[in-house]
Amino acid sequence: MISKQPFGRTGHQSTRTLFGAAALGQVTQEEADCTLDTLLKYGVNHIDTAASYGDAELRIGPWMREHRQQFFLATKTGQRTYQDAHDEIRRSLERLSVDGIDLIQLHNLTDPEEWEIAMGEDGALRAAIEAREQGLVRFIGVTGHGVIAPEIHMRSLKRFDFDSVLLPYNYSMMQNQKYASDFEALVAICQERNVAVQTIKSIARRPYGDEPRTHSTWYKPLEDGDDIDKAVHWLLGREGIFLNTAGDIHLLPKVLDAASRFQTALPDEVIRSVATQKGMEPLFV
Repeated sequence: MISKQPFGRTGHQSTRTLFGAAALGQVTQEEADCTLDTLLKYGVNHIDTAASYGDAELRIGPWMREHRQQFFLATKTGQRTYQDAHDEIRRSLERLSVDGIDLIQLHNLTDPEEWEIAMGEDGALRAAIEAREQGLVRFIGVTGHGVIAPEIHMRSLKRFDFDSVLLPYNYSMMQNQKYASDFEALVAICQERNVAVQTIKSIARRPYGDEPRTHSTWYKPLEDGDDIDKAVHWLLGREGIFLNTAGDIHLLPKVLDAASRFQTALPDEVIRSVATQKGMEPLFV
């Protein structure tokens, strides 16, 4: 089974490996149901989805009728204005077949202009706060992609006391000195405030470029089980953070298997060797 730790200040003991439900965006309900069986097998108790993940919320909905109490359920709104976010949050509840969710997140909030709108008096944050006040959501988070994510997250935390953040973290990204410095500063703030830190792109190999796509992820992932083991164990070697699984149901069992066998931190030289051999490159520059 996969170990658990407190998800920030929420009071929930989440498995250190969270299910990234982008993997369900373009699958059948039968495939989604098989994925649930995999989550239950490994004891994963936290689902992270989004309104923009294709049919993911619709695929999760049937599970919630029977398994709602077994999962911390999070979704995201990518809308920036109050009314649009207000409507999308309620639409997500309908699609998920639930009366309430545990965490609503402002999705990929990194563009400075969009940030001003979303965080303004008639922005998406107001809709999230209102949903919390009405008992539709319990906690509020913010997510981001790109090298600017940790810097913008720190700015967001100055404006509002978010309960969680989400951003990229892997060996390749941490070779960018500016990104690494901002990431460390963000984590320090989150530890001080007991804000949950979720990470994505743990097994990213490089952008696809002109190569034919072999997985549903928008980037080329690591595929070999031993390589995935090393990437997952390197990440989980950092205490206090969470790993959100890759957006491909066929990679999911390998990631969860690796996480279930994690014991000790992996030295940097081991993952560095994988990065060299597999030609790993940062997805964001």
